[in-house]
Amino acid sequence: MVASPVLARESKLWMPDRVLFTPAALDEPWGQQILERVQSLDLPIEELPKNRLTGLRGEDDRETYSIAKRTLAIVTAPQSQLKLSPIPPSADWQFHLAEGCPAHCQYCYLAGSLSGPPVIRVYANLPQILDNLARYEHPNRETSYEVSCYTDPLGIEHLTGSLAECIRYFGTRQDGYLRWVSKFSHVEGLLDLPHNGHTRCRVSVNAAPVSQRLEGGTASVEERLQALRRLGLEGGYPLGIVIAPIMPIDDWQAHYTQLLDRMSELIDFDCDLTFELISHRFTPGSKQVLLSWYPNTKLDLDESARVVKRNKFGGMKYVYDAKTMRELRQFFERELARRFPHGKILYWT
Repeated sequence: MVASPVLARESKLWMPDRVLFTPAALDEPWGQQILERVQSLDLPIEELPKNRLTGLRGEDDRETYSIAKRTLAIVTAPQSQLKLSPIPPSADWQFHLAEGCPAHCQYCYLAGSLSGPPVIRVYANLPQILDNLARYEHPNRETSYEVSCYTDPLGIEHLTGSLAECIRYFGTRQDGYLRWVSKFSHVEGLLDLPHNGHTRCRVSVNAAPVSQRLEGGTASVEERLQALRRLGLEGGYPLGIVIAPIMPIDDWQAHYTQLLDRMSELIDFDCDLTFELISHRFTPGSKQVLLSWYPNTKLDLDESARVVKRNKFGGMKYVYDAKTMRELRQFFERELARRFPHGKILYWT
């Protein structure tokens, strides 16, 4: 018999100080649906005169960051967004229902990936984005789509409804499968959706010293795991846990053991479960942006303690040395196999 879940206090929903709508977004039926949602929450709404976001910059980078992170902008995705990019090893393809995230993670991998102030942009032409996905499905085999590359879709779901719409869409596909991941926990609106097993719900978790010091504005790891439990037991979804970014902090084995023990206590029922293991890395560009956003961060960004890894396009990132990577990987593979013999590790990176 499955034990009843231990209730965790839920974190507050993120509410922006400003909600901006472009004219093009208001012309979209989905944009009108989002307008009704934010009106019902009594949020301050501004209808822009042009399809251009302005007034998001402050006197310095820190003030610009603060303004942007408190702003939700409803816009339309450009045509370039309809040309999908592969995203191995996470999925076959990535698509976007938004760009930008309401969380304040001091290692944020979006730093340096998205240009301009980090305002949360939500796409009002979501039906067009979804209709476009069928072009990329492989005939006669499963095709996976990642929707969390540029945003945390659950963190803004109460404002948009877009994640639920994606889940409904994939519930109708024969060979298309959706993947999303979050550091938030409000999943009530997703539990009764007709997903047909075609959406894998994942949470991103970390050891307590990392999550408590470096993941501002998110739900606690306990809340995330409780939410994942509900998605499995009440929603019947395939599940996933992303442990990221893995860091060899002081006493890392003890801290990560504590995390893995709690994971096994809460995900103690039969389910389709996967794991993704991602070590911390950064680029010169992301380091510069992160230090402008979080000048007092305790995040370890010391290049001298890392090795350089280059990709085929000439880009570089700083990663842990081979010995450290091997120790981390062996620990997680051994400990996950012991606790979750039926779980599947998708990749280590």
